[in-house]
Parts: sequence; structure tokens; C-alpha cells
Amino acid sequence: MTTTDWDGDIHTEHVPTRLAEREQWICWREAEREGKPTKLPIDPLVGELASTTDPTTWTDFETAIEYADRTATDADGIGYVFAAHDPFVGVDLDGCRDPETEVGDEWAVEVINRLDSYTEVSPSGTGYHVLVRGDLATQRRRKGDVEMYDTARFFTVTGEHVDGTPTEVVERSEALGAIQREYLGETGSETSDERSSPDPAASAPETAVDLDDETLIAKATAAKNGDRFARLWEGNTGDYDSHSEADMALCFHLAFWTGGDQARVDRLFRRSGLMREKWDEVHYADGSTYGEKTAERAVAKTSDVYTPGGSEESRVVNSEHQDSNHSETNTEYKRPTRSPSYLTERNRLLEARIAALETTIEQKNDVIETLEAHNESLQQAPSTDSRGETQIQERTDTGEDSTPQSSPPSSVWQQIRQVIGFDQR
Repeated sequence: MTTTDWDGDIHTEHVPTRLAEREQWICWREAEREGKPTKLPIDPLVGELASTTDPTTWTDFETAIEYADRTATDADGIGYVFAAHDPFVGVDLDGCRDPETEVGDEWAVEVINRLDSYTEVSPSGTGYHVLVRGDLATQRRRKGDVEMYDTARFFTVTGEHVDGTPTEVVERSEALGAIQREYLGETGSETSDERSSPDPAASAPETAVDLDDETLIAKATAAKNGDRFARLWEGNTGDYDSHSEADMALCFHLAFWTGGDQARVDRLFRRSGLMREKWDEVHYADGSTYGEKTAERAVAKTSDVYTPGGSEESRVVNSEHQDSNHSETNTEYKRPTRSPSYLTERNRLLEARIAALETTIEQKNDVIETLEAHNESLQQAPSTDSRGETQIQERTDTGEDSTPQSSPPSSVWQQIRQVIGFDQR
């Protein structure tokens, strides 16, 4: 990345809701390491270095914004941490935008158009950050001015949305895979035959489930979350944003009930109403099909599986633990356990924030009371005589005007300014 030339203004109103709702936020500051500029992750709660692999050093969006906005901090901005339990991938296009003309290079514009998801200008102004929902197909993450990350890294977030791109993060697995193959290339030297034969150990079940398919489906349908399973099994995608997310959700259910048996997940999925031609299409650089990768990911991310003879009917499968947007890989997400020192510091900061807000409210109430009192003193409207002088007329009991009083300030606005202390003369 190039040296930051950013004014620090975070356009929070443009940050996608799906990101803002997650507690995967940090702050960052620019530093120099080995003669090169770098961005250091900062824990917004304690002001110390954060880690992209330690969730206890991350926080919510509002806390990160508040810390970055404080003039006393050394934070230059906020950042989002990519983690294994979320479905997001960040695509960094560097050195492809003229910050003066605000025009992007042709190749970068093509990538942005093909990904067609939320895109913003990087802090340097010389590149773009594209956020998509999907899966990286190969291990290669960087080549030239293109980088792609989905875990253990963070993206700086400016909210400087690129006009014409979606305002939310969109599922773009197919486009992402194609761009990754074109710009990063494949890794590994295995033959096509080797690629098409998965490692038997990789698909071996964690726990043997000695039940026939019909019995297993009946148990899944009768479970606590059986209504959702039943809708997916019948091919109903109404609970999800896309067909692909519904595919992944069903695979999570099947991974649980089959004890993590990837081959059985595949076989059962083919019997479901969600089965379509896409399942057997090759979508990845290693030769894997869409169905193979979907089943593989579901099994890998399912940490709790059905054990015959247990109290499975009262349990909730991992696939129930989804966020409000039904994102497919949010199913195993668990809020990180916070240390006592973390919670103590967070409470201290919240109490300080509440105290500051209460002080502001008291000050505003004082001003309101002062204005109301002054308003009562102005109930007798001023009048202007023929010479243009402002006088307050008072009626005597006989109906005659009394002697004109001394002239107050020339306008009501000036009187109010004097009362609340704006005019110090």
C-alpha cells in the first residue's frame, strides 16, 4: 500500500449493514516498519496493538468509530477483521486510481464491474477495496497489485463508496473464482485426476451415524429446528438471500445429522429439492465442483454433530445460529469470550461516555431555562416612535403612556445572545 493521503473522515452512513452489525472492528494507525509504511491494528478499548487472530482485541462498529473520532487518540481510521466464521472476502486493488482525477485504471474498473459488490476508495486514494461474499479457491492470495483475503487480515474502511457499485456486500463466488484464476493463477502441480479424487481422510465422518437415510431425515424434520430443515429439504429458499446460501444452510444441517460424513452429505443433498445442475459444475481452480466445495466447507465448519442415543431432539443445529441476513457461514459463529479486564475497560469507557452525554444534556437544559425566563421579560413587545427610537410603552391607570424607558439592545436576537453569553463585551 502507498502512504496514506486521507483526510480521516469516515463516511459511516455508507458502511454496509452486514459489516457494521458484526463485532469484528478495530482501529489502525500508520507507522513505518523497515523503511516501509504499514498500518498497525489497534484495539479501540485499550489503545494497544490488536491481533487479527484474537477476537478479544476486536469490538463493535460504534466503539471503533468513537475511538477513531477522539482527537486525543493516535488512530488514523477503522478497520474490519476477516475471520473464518464470516462469509466475506476482501479484494484489494492497489496503485490503480489517480487521486486527483479520481479515475481508475481500465483493468481495475473491469474487476470492480465483474465483482459488482460494495466498493470503496482506499485511504491512500490510489486504490480500491471491494468486499464480496464468497470463498477463495486457492491458497495464493497476492500477485502484483491484486490481493485477496478472507481470514486473519483486516481491511481499512473509509466508507468512501464508489458510485455505481452496490451499497451492500453481495454473494459473488463465481466471479471471485474467475478473477482469482485470471489475476493470481493456480497453485500446486497435481494432475486433473488427482484433483478430482478427494482425500478419503478428508471426507471421513467424525462420528458414525448408523441410521438409514429415511430415519435420519425424519429425525432432522422432527428436531427443534425441523421446520427450517423441512423447508430447505423441500427446496424452499425463502429464508435466504440467495439459492447458494440456502444450499450451504442445508449442508450444515446434513453435516450435523450425518456426523460430519461429507460423502453422505453429498448423497442426501442430491435427494433434496435444492438439487440443481450447478451442484456438479466445476467452479474452482483445483477442479472442485460447486457441490464438493459446499459440502466440504459445511463439514469443516460444523464443530458439533449428532450422536445417536443423545438428546438430539432438544438441540439446535449449528445452522440455526445465523445472523438476521441468513449468511451461510455465520452458522458456527459464537461471540468471543471477553476477559474480565476487557469488560472492565469497556464498562469504564461506556460510563465516561454516559457521563459526558448527561453533562451535555444538563447544559442544554440550563440554556432552555434561561431562554424561557428571558422570554417572559420580553412579553411587552417593543415599539418604535417616529424618530426610529425603540421604546417600551407602559400604560398608566388613566390610559396615558408613561415616560419612555431607556432603549434595550436594538434587536431581540442581540438580547438573547447577551443572555446566553454569546456576546462578551
